[in-house]
Amino acid sequence: GAGSEMLCSCPDALLCAVHWELVTRGYRCLGAGDRAGPDERKSELLPAGWQADPELYTLRYQAQDDSRELLLKAIMVDTSMILNVMDRSSLQVADVTLNVADYVDPAHLGDFHRAYKNMEELRTRIVSGIISPFKTDKEKDNNKESKPERTVPTTPRDYDPLRIPPRQPPLSREPPWPSPLGPFAVGGEDLDPFGGRRGGMIADPRRSGYPVPGIDPSSGLPSRLPPGAVPPGARFDPFGPPGSGAAGPNPDHLPPPGYDDMFM
Repeated sequence: GAGSEMLCSCPDALLCAVHWELVTRGYRCLGAGDRAGPDERKSELLPAGWQADPELYTLRYQAQDDSRELLLKAIMVDTSMILNVMDRSSLQVADVTLNVADYVDPAHLGDFHRAYKNMEELRTRIVSGIISPFKTDKEKDNNKESKPERTVPTTPRDYDPLRIPPRQPPLSREPPWPSPLGPFAVGGEDLDPFGGRRGGMIADPRRSGYPVPGIDPSSGLPSRLPPGAVPPGARFDPFGPPGSGAAGPNPDHLPPPGYDDMFM
């Protein structure tokens, strides 16, 4: 990727590998130096003069879709090359340090196929160090394989005694749960003796939604009430004590509010 120029040092060879990895990841080189020169255009080749300073390499790259422009600076410190990359629009910075001797064989610089070693490790460090940090969340999601959602089987350990039971019990009628979408229905059942609405404010065990056998509204009367005297679904207290099979509290257990007569 250096055109007709000959590689003359191990740092040059390592920078060529970094350059080629950027090119294969969708970037093109704009030129050398911090500022743009005349008649610049995106290219897969290294620009002229990229080897001018053997201690500091400065190159500018731009994505093929012009989504971002990167400023690459490679600084030589002893036998290591420090790669520092900055996104010129967001000023985000990423860096990685590479030991030149780990990836370049100085005895075979003239042979491309033998000049590099540990290429997979080098590629991984370049991508994770100075390429992946600048990917958007959308680009990262596109690289992930779609994984099926893991379903957690229901086990006895998942049982919660405080959880509301299922709304549709097996082989039973669904109870008339009040609708959470009607905030003004509170107390509506207290005004509707026919039970057309839900949301009463008075706790009544006989209105729990399930039929309670054994309640006779004619209890305590000499004769039975005529049919229709008590509308279906109306809240009605019998005239006498309820039958032995009735559920709920007995109204005779507690005196009326404010009643304090020990002789009654």
